[in-house]
Amino acid sequence: MRLRVLLFAFIWATAARHEGPQTPTIRADVNLVQLSVRVTDRTGRNVAGLQKEAFSLFVDDVGMPISHFQSEDAPVTAGIIVDNSASMAAKRDEVIAAAMAFAKASNPSDHMFVVHFNDHSRFGLPNGMPFTSRIPELEAAVSRFQLGGTTALYDAIMLARTRFDAAAYGRRVLLVITDGGDNSSQADSAEVLSGVLSDGAVIFAIGVFDRADKYTNPGLLSRLAQATGGEAYFPAAINEIRPICEKIAADVRGQYSIGFSGDTDGKFHRVRVTVSSPGAGELTARTREGYFAAKL
Repeated sequence: MRLRVLLFAFIWATAARHEGPQTPTIRADVNLVQLSVRVTDRTGRNVAGLQKEAFSLFVDDVGMPISHFQSEDAPVTAGIIVDNSASMAAKRDEVIAAAMAFAKASNPSDHMFVVHFNDHSRFGLPNGMPFTSRIPELEAAVSRFQLGGTTALYDAIMLARTRFDAAAYGRRVLLVITDGGDNSSQADSAEVLSGVLSDGAVIFAIGVFDRADKYTNPGLLSRLAQATGGEAYFPAAINEIRPICEKIAADVRGQYSIGFSGDTDGKFHRVRVTVSSPGAGELTARTREGYFAAKL
């Protein structure tokens, strides 16, 4: 085990010395917990350029050493999850444009995929293509709407999670665009929340709700986003989602990645990160609520 840890540390350090978006975060089979951390100032703006020494990590309120650190704009594995239920028909063009705005504003080396859902979920990219970094391929995938049916949001997130099994990048992001809650999934909210916390995926959600729709569930989207270190948005008008998606891309690129040696008791452990830098004023760090330890 110690040899594998040292090997991972060497790979991480070597990757961090190379500049440019082409440098991947290489994953290894070790008990390393990786956190994506967004740092903002008092006005809510992202804070870049911080060093490892600015961060403090607490697991179950006990200070822990940070064994690995990577500055902002490291590539991620990102899934775009798009609601195809019947009520999305009038919003289709704006949703496609917004999703593409997110893709174009993201790190060019990100590995992306698309999930469409109504009462059934499916991948948008062709069979045999789990990920792509190419904008034309993403645009074709996002445009493959099959409008109709109900809203199985939980099942869509669970399908998206299966893509992380083959992810090359340890940082994981899900962008969810929907106009409803969930009314037809086999999975439930507890299963979804446990799953995304286990994956370390950060969820950014956009709820384009119609006030008259009884199936809206903003609380669900807010809970998923808060628990994973992301954010939920509820724009008043459909044309607001494009700038929101561009902001989300900027937030993802502004995140830091910190790693530490996790426990091996198979239990859930709460995580908290604080940040302080002389002359930077009051800073806030946002990350997921915790992690599920491996069972050895």
